[in-house]
Amino acid sequence: MPSKYVFVTGGVLSSVGKGITTASLGLLLKARGYSVTAIKIDPYLNVDAGTMNPYMHGEVYVTEDGGETDLDLGHYERFLHINLSKKNNITTGQVYMRVIDAERRGEYLGQTVQIIPHITNEIKRRIREVASETGADIILVEIGGTVGDIEGQPFLEAVRQMRIEEGPGNTLSIHVALVPILSVTGEQKTKPVQHSVQELRRIGIQPDAIVARCKRPLEPEAKRKIALYSSLPEHAVFSSHDVETVYEVPLLLEEQGLGSYAASKLGLEDRRPDLESWREFVARLKDASRRVEVAMVGKYTRLKDSYMSIVEAVKHAAASLRLIPAFRWVEASRIESEKLDVDDVLRGSQAVIVLPGFGARGSEGKIDSIRYARENKIPFLGICYGMQLAVVEFARNVVGLRGAHSTEIDPHTPYPVIDLLAEQHGISRLGGTMRLGAYPIRLVKGSLVYRLYGKELVAERHRHRYEVNPRFIDKLEASGLMVSGVSEDGGRVEFVEYREHDFYVGSQPHPEFKSRPLEPAPLFLGLLSAATRVG
Repeated sequence: MPSKYVFVTGGVLSSVGKGITTASLGLLLKARGYSVTAIKIDPYLNVDAGTMNPYMHGEVYVTEDGGETDLDLGHYERFLHINLSKKNNITTGQVYMRVIDAERRGEYLGQTVQIIPHITNEIKRRIREVASETGADIILVEIGGTVGDIEGQPFLEAVRQMRIEEGPGNTLSIHVALVPILSVTGEQKTKPVQHSVQELRRIGIQPDAIVARCKRPLEPEAKRKIALYSSLPEHAVFSSHDVETVYEVPLLLEEQGLGSYAASKLGLEDRRPDLESWREFVARLKDASRRVEVAMVGKYTRLKDSYMSIVEAVKHAAASLRLIPAFRWVEASRIESEKLDVDDVLRGSQAVIVLPGFGARGSEGKIDSIRYARENKIPFLGICYGMQLAVVEFARNVVGLRGAHSTEIDPHTPYPVIDLLAEQHGISRLGGTMRLGAYPIRLVKGSLVYRLYGKELVAERHRHRYEVNPRFIDKLEASGLMVSGVSEDGGRVEFVEYREHDFYVGSQPHPEFKSRPLEPAPLFLGLLSAATRVG
């Protein structure tokens, strides 16, 4: 069977829920026995998300093969329980770079290089390349941004062309748009959706279905209007209203018939979906009754999307243990700038996660938080930079190496316990040059991380330039900080833990990226299990 394509566009405003809609439909189709993959198209000129500030873009999600991508790929991987590639995130920067390089090499044989056909052909080539390499039955393609954005026009034109080229029954267009509620009257207003659909049709794309994002269920009159002005039957308009957790959205859309409708429009057999395990997971999320206080210490806490995968990993583990995670967001830079007493800030926390985030800002606040967790025997997990600062804290306050630091922050520290990776010296370009992607890690038998993972060799995803300086390992271990995981070649410290602590783990890789709703990441399960024994 040739691959089928589902194109998901958005209207009215960005961040309306296209990513969750795409992932949810993918789950519904996969539950029907079809192989599914998903692509996120980001119309920005950056080649990838790696050099973007989290406040501008949210979390940088890392794939197995080292792609620094949009956070929506995290939604896709979690909902579909698959690993995606860097090729599943297409940006304007990638497309234009490839076309310009081809022009410089003379591949266009003297042609005038234009948006149509050269840019649109490259977009279509990349989409079809994913289809060819994965062999998936269905390729979901989410177009970032909003219909009408100037930077998104070439991608929408490529979609228009593919709808013609792939032929009837091989593509499906879903438009996700906001239905606001007028505060004065409480009325659901459909005019923004109408205008958004008109703009999409002006481009040449007639949507096959509308998913209306709204605070409460779409009312019959609003549904009738949207269908009428979209030239669709009412059963092609779906309500994606607010629910307790995003993991309910697939079930909500299935109840309304989106899975069956999509299968029918794509000419596929509408098999009975197997969603039992997903329903059980959602039930555990909603039925949990015991709260666990988790302090999240970072430098981008004003935008929770900066730590999306960590939040979701905690939720996965909490559901498995039937716990309700109560997140206490701690801005590490405030501990420094406002001279806050970290004991007051963290008192009552049952677990402390020191979050990733490079640079000097907030580093001392993180170090103070790590000291508090260590001294008060609060279950602690330091991720990436959080692990590196845990080593700094231990070197200073336990080993007695005053002034110990990372050379990222203090190049002249007398005790560079964290130093630049050897292969990073001389690198002049920031984009795509870190140690990225999944690497094998050998765990030390008898260690806590070995017990949690239940095996000696694991693979976790990385994103870093600095590492524990091997010159100081003997001193650290002599004082009780155990190196419990090393790279398979034995050359890099991957995990550390403190022998005098019930749960104190530093993880150089990012375990959150491989956590799944039905398969929580072991380190987060261990952290929350330990947290239930606190207080």
